[in-house]
Amino acid sequence: MIRVAKKWIAEATKNSHGQFRKKATKAGKSTAAYANEVLKPGSHASTKTKRQANLAKTLGKVRKHK
Repeated sequence: MIRVAKKWIAEATKNSHGQFRKKATKAGKSTAAYANEVLKPGSHASTKTKRQANLAKTLGKVRKHK
């Protein structure tokens, strides 16, 4: 199961290493706090940023369960 998990994570993050973290740092927030802000209803963030926020929250959950 771990092998499969690593494969989808690698595929999901292959072209965006550190991009969302950089946006969060620029906004002066942690990655998790910025993800929550971006995913709030009424947010004017781009679709790409919202997808990155969703992935960040998902990967945070994966990491928490290790």
